[in-house]
Amino acid sequence: MNKQALVVGLGFAGAVVARSLADAGFTVTAFEKRPNIAGNMFEYERSNGVRVHMYGPHIFHTDLKHVFNYVSSFSSFYPYSHRVLGMIDGVLVPIPYNFTSIDKHFSPSKAESLKRKLLSEYPQDSRVPVSDLLRHSDPEIAGLGGFVFDKVFKNYTAKQWGTPVEELDPAVLRRVPVVIGEDDRYFHDAIQMMPLMGYTELFDNMLRHPNIHAHLNSDALNRIRPHVSSGKILLDGVPFQGPVCYTGSVDELFDYVLGSLPYRSLELHMEDHPVDLYQPASVVNYPNDEAFTRITEFKHMTLQDLPCATTIMKEYPMDYQPGGRLIPFYPIQSDRNKKLYQDYLALCEKYEDLFLCGRLAEYKYYNMDAVIDRALTVSTRIKETPRYEQEG
Repeated sequence: MNKQALVVGLGFAGAVVARSLADAGFTVTAFEKRPNIAGNMFEYERSNGVRVHMYGPHIFHTDLKHVFNYVSSFSSFYPYSHRVLGMIDGVLVPIPYNFTSIDKHFSPSKAESLKRKLLSEYPQDSRVPVSDLLRHSDPEIAGLGGFVFDKVFKNYTAKQWGTPVEELDPAVLRRVPVVIGEDDRYFHDAIQMMPLMGYTELFDNMLRHPNIHAHLNSDALNRIRPHVSSGKILLDGVPFQGPVCYTGSVDELFDYVLGSLPYRSLELHMEDHPVDLYQPASVVNYPNDEAFTRITEFKHMTLQDLPCATTIMKEYPMDYQPGGRLIPFYPIQSDRNKKLYQDYLALCEKYEDLFLCGRLAEYKYYNMDAVIDRALTVSTRIKETPRYEQEG
């Protein structure tokens, strides 16, 4: 009998683990509750021909060369530098806020003074957290920090998380930079790319392996359960003899026995328009003036040549309720929630064949490259576990 493995969920975490184990000789049974592979990366073509990201925009960017080399084995890529604008006081300005943004919001003399002072304090093209500017001893620099905090960050974050900004982890504010220069790229990673034919094709290639048996429209929790007394994961009531990589919500795995881990979700509204382009950038943020947080126009990312046809997506942040129609997107990292997750982690540690991987299972936000790197690490850990080295 070949070595057997179970994988729950076929987003990047599950798909990478499944392929890595399959390449190592495991027969992998994978469950995905949605009707499609690729998780939140799922990409499809609208009736107007525009290829869209069903669950919001996803841009591949990384400084991890080995991660890019890995995904490049399943898809060709093309260079793409993501750019975001923000509608601030009726003016579209680059986000992160930079020298071009300053020029658009302040008088020429005020703008020059601000830029001169910033360059005297920080390196050219560096990304300085707004929190650092707010604490600066120079009142003009601190004033700019306050302007960016109020106009760019405060209301956007309150909409995104459904809570006043003062109640958020201070680490969130440190992720909001001001660029000391005119570089208007949203990301500064060395590698910024998009898969040539989209993410779904990349996943299809990754999962095309004779050792991978993927079951779509299949809720794994109808078939697998933790069994406390044996310390085993049961598959159809029988202890499973092999590794189980779980990428879903860990509280759901244990039937919410300790309570629900809170998440924020999104209501996503697609609109097709009979125009070449709807807006001047891939993403335009609306921090202050709308119920939605941003509009994404996918043709800027896919580079498709489709006259008089485009598709946009508006994002409305919402609370997530287990069992509802929305899906969990963002773990809410409060001290209370981190403690609750640690309590669930203590339950997981009773099952030596259970391996957690990904945003939901680990209750943390992952960029795409980081979750791929994490999945490769988990795969290696499984493959190097002595009890799995021999055939079962």
